[in-house]
Amino acid sequence: MKKCKVIAVCNQKGGVCKTSVSVNLGVGLALQGKKVLILDGDPQGDCTTSLGWPDNDSLSVTLATLMEKVINDEPLDLHEGILHHAEGVDLIPANMELSGMEMALIGAMSRETVLRRYLEKVKQAYDYVILDCMPSLGMLTINALAAADCVIVPVQAQYLPAKGMTQLMKTIAKVKKQINPSLTISGILMTLVNSRTTLARATEDTLRQQYGSHLRIYDTKIPLSVKAAEASAAGQSIFVYDPGSRTAEAYVELARTVINDA
Repeated sequence: MKKCKVIAVCNQKGGVCKTSVSVNLGVGLALQGKKVLILDGDPQGDCTTSLGWPDNDSLSVTLATLMEKVINDEPLDLHEGILHHAEGVDLIPANMELSGMEMALIGAMSRETVLRRYLEKVKQAYDYVILDCMPSLGMLTINALAAADCVIVPVQAQYLPAKGMTQLMKTIAKVKKQINPSLTISGILMTLVNSRTTLARATEDTLRQQYGSHLRIYDTKIPLSVKAAEASAAGQSIFVYDPGSRTAEAYVELARTVINDA
């Protein structure tokens, strides 16, 4: 049976490019010949919008629909709700209905593993599943960590993240101990990097001092790029919107690193 790797892109702080990393890593892996499913785990639906479905409220089947079926022990069509993007990745979309799932999970049996139970049924068709997590450490994020094999933590290079990172590491450690013993942290990925600024260098130095002894800080850094934000608005990856750019090259490098980690 083909082994699928499930990667959670997670940081409870907003504005660190989780969605951009999820989309562009996913497409980068597809460009390397891998079959990829991206799962939008945020009620804001930014990942869904970034892949070309801006009117996500009109979608009849979303992640919330599928998780509700798992909770209610209803039969699942393994192709239901999966959207196909022109750049070779599949998407399970999200919209504001997912915000109600946070409450629904509280009363659900085995509530931390609802997403894992869904993915166990669909992931065999893929080499990689990328989970774009919401910026919180609530039940939806716990579900993503319970379903994941590993976590990539994007960190904004313009912000000293020590306090928030500590809470995230505690949450990951707790999920590993109590729910998902095979969960690992693949590494910390610096995003929005303007290498000419003192603050970006200071942030990297702080990360290496605090975490470098026991966590990998990826050599790949995602540059600060207006084009990357424009690509999301256009429903495209950076590879189509700004091919040959430093940002596109960085995501190719990241995808190759992820493949080599397998």
